[in-house]
Amino acid sequence: MQFTSEQRFDDGVLERAFTLGEIPGLLWTPGSVAAPAPLILVGHPGGLPTMYPRLAARARHAAAEGFAAATIELPGSGDRPRIAAAEQARADLLRALRAGEPVADEIVDRLVLPLVDEAVPEWQAALDALLALPGIGGPVGYSGGVISLGVRLAVVEPRISAALLFAGSFVPRSIVEEARRVSIPLQVLLQWDDEGNDRQQALDLFDAFGSEQKTLHANMGGHTGVPWFEGDAGNRFFARHLK
Repeated sequence: MQFTSEQRFDDGVLERAFTLGEIPGLLWTPGSVAAPAPLILVGHPGGLPTMYPRLAARARHAAAEGFAAATIELPGSGDRPRIAAAEQARADLLRALRAGEPVADEIVDRLVLPLVDEAVPEWQAALDALLALPGIGGPVGYSGGVISLGVRLAVVEPRISAALLFAGSFVPRSIVEEARRVSIPLQVLLQWDDEGNDRQQALDLFDAFGSEQKTLHANMGGHTGVPWFEGDAGNRFFARHLK
């Protein structure tokens, strides 16, 4: 991990850009904490330059409560090389949506499963590097999407103690089966009128999770209409399980 730039905000939060090999990422740490800060991995649908305002707002909100937060770019997104098969799967998905047709399982599999397979080891490598930094310690949480990526991490990464998952992306059937093996505390955020989300699929995924502690927060509104108070709810969730 190599840090490439940094800036400190008026609230004391330090933001540092880094690269992990060829993968760009961002790290936010609180201005002052008495002990190593718990870490939240901030998930997103890809494209750090475009997503930056929303990611930074989420991370700084968490840092104000004493959490460190970090994210990395997804394979094939942002400034990373495009993946031809993923681009074709995305085009096929958009074509089906525009035509008002059901999205076939094989399209979802082609789009999501290779992404999860490649991204999860990268997030684990980032976690190795982040936990080696001074001022950052466990436990670790995962917050955001792509929800299939969050599911896989919750299954295979024992250092993740709790997850706040954002519904709103298509989920392969095999990921729904993996969800039955998730046992950590979960909070799932669902926008009831999300124009790009299959609501019933999101509810079926929530039902499949094997966690004894799982909570669904469903709010009216579209994909980008998440109420501001859900940020506070997320901090309270992580305070219960990471502090």
